[in-house]
Amino acid sequence: MGMIFFPAIDLKDGQCVRLYKGEMELATVFAQDPGRQAADFQAAGCRWIHVVDLNGAFVGKPVNADAVEAILKSVSVPIQLGGGIRSLDTVQLWLDKGVARVILGTAALKDPDLVIRACKAYPGKIAVGIDARAGMVAVEGWAEASDITALDLARKFEDAGVAAIIYTDIERDGAMGGPNVEATVALARAVSIPVIASGGVSKMDDLAALKKTGGDVLAGVIAGRAVYDGRVHPREAQALLDS
Repeated sequence: MGMIFFPAIDLKDGQCVRLYKGEMELATVFAQDPGRQAADFQAAGCRWIHVVDLNGAFVGKPVNADAVEAILKSVSVPIQLGGGIRSLDTVQLWLDKGVARVILGTAALKDPDLVIRACKAYPGKIAVGIDARAGMVAVEGWAEASDITALDLARKFEDAGVAAIIYTDIERDGAMGGPNVEATVALARAVSIPVIASGGVSKMDDLAALKKTGGDVLAGVIAGRAVYDGRVHPREAQALLDS
């Protein structure tokens, strides 16, 4: 089906922000109105939107529900949502509200059985977020490192029915230094689950590099800061990935 371009809306205190390498104190506010931002992305030709409840990721429960609901009301394209989703009840809550795909991150590491149960209950609706620093998984809003590799965690869900893995290289995220193409594509080639690249996209050349190296295995790519800075335009980005 080709690669999908996902613009990112990261929510902190009800606003659209970007972090620098995952540090909450280093947040830049890009838009006050998440619903309007989402509508702008849809108008720019985006087929999906990636949304993260940053406060939720840190406290382990949904915090920016009003902002997420505003986004859902503003667009007709599908939304994937992560951040603070640690129970089947919360998964169901968001799916009932109209989220197309729920992302389990910290839960995937600390409670892998939850991912397996969620995939059974909601086929095609569950993604796993794997955030890695130097190849090792980090959790709790990236505040905590683990002793498991991204690949080992991904392989745990090989037969679970996970719709996608969202792989983020934390060192690259928000730093505008380019994505970790090699690590991302290596993960995508090592598992049968579709992999979406995240973190570090700073210009159109980065999208071209991901497509050139991993276009046959990557399901998509997420970009945040570069979109808000105007370095990556969603319509042109999708056209490049479709070409």
